[in-house]
Amino acid sequence: MNESIVLTLKASLAARKRKKCLAKKCAQTLLIDCCADSHPHSSVNPVSVSCLVKLYPDKLASHLQKSVSSIYMVSGDEPLLVQESCDLIRDNLKQQGFSEREVFHVEAGFNWEQVLFSANSMSLFAEQKLLEIRMPNGKPGDKGAKVLQGFVENPPEGTTMLLVLPKLEAATQRAKWFKAIESAGLFVQVWPIDVARLPRWISDRFRKAGLTASREAVLALIDRVEGNLLAAVQEIEHLRLVASNNHIDLEQVVDGVANNARYDVFGLIDAAVGQDPQRSAKMVQGLRAESGDLMLITAMLARELRSLVGMARKIGQGQRIDAVLQSNRVWAKRKSIVGRCLKQQNVRALESCLRQLGRIDRQIKGLGQGDPWDELENLVLRLAGRSVH
Repeated sequence: MNESIVLTLKASLAARKRKKCLAKKCAQTLLIDCCADSHPHSSVNPVSVSCLVKLYPDKLASHLQKSVSSIYMVSGDEPLLVQESCDLIRDNLKQQGFSEREVFHVEAGFNWEQVLFSANSMSLFAEQKLLEIRMPNGKPGDKGAKVLQGFVENPPEGTTMLLVLPKLEAATQRAKWFKAIESAGLFVQVWPIDVARLPRWISDRFRKAGLTASREAVLALIDRVEGNLLAAVQEIEHLRLVASNNHIDLEQVVDGVANNARYDVFGLIDAAVGQDPQRSAKMVQGLRAESGDLMLITAMLARELRSLVGMARKIGQGQRIDAVLQSNRVWAKRKSIVGRCLKQQNVRALESCLRQLGRIDRQIKGLGQGDPWDELENLVLRLAGRSVH
């Protein structure tokens, strides 16, 4: 064999070995929370490697600058924080030369061979590439588990993987594939913000938008969004655009809410969850007529459906509905409609709705056939209890 080729192969193998060792040395679990004063009595050692490391969103970017991992895993049920964590990872990798990105959506019947093929194929357009794998149910199956473990054990040169997952069950976190990634990659676990810390988080978001807000305005917005961070950011952006000055008071929040679309996303979700198919269909049609933000609608519906699936599973295991609603921190004024939905819909039906939402997401992105608005109306009718054929 040509001597130069042999030397090139040896150099490539050595580089791969160094990358693998670096990934193991940098093995860390990041618990992403939202306020630096949460869990004040934690005994975690913040400088220790290969142990539990706790970072907050404002520290994630600086941490990512230190090294590139062969695999990243972001898990959580708060869409906004998951999205922002993924954006930070993607942006950092792009700065490091990962200019090509391939996205895979894992659903029933997904062919993991295409991930293997892509991982082991040289890119025609870039020296380094990112494989982004989105698993809405958090379960790769036997084939997927083998692919993920194989990737961790022998990461292809110039290829990094980003796994985007919902909040993972304890059983999933004990699986071999998960343990392999956790020990050799970067695990970003996104926690929701509890009610007590929402005022501070909302105030911080106002400041990031270049605004200040009175305490009354902050509390009014919290009541409006009912813990939905993505919706809160949307409302703050709306207020930024319409505000006459940089200070937001209670009156401006109330006026802003009153002037929002008549057929709003919150109302749509409440109508569907509350088992009101006629109102649900009407609100979808209204949002469509007003050119509503489909990405926002699907993100909020996904959050609601994942929560419903989790609660339905607990009820299926014998827990009482009122106890499940309490443990899942369902807001008092929504307990009646959520409880109604859980009495009418079982786990299988709700999981089916979640899969349908995945199809809508792909249609929005031009990756699937069909009209996403038609599919959305079909979905909310099913969620609202109407049989759709």
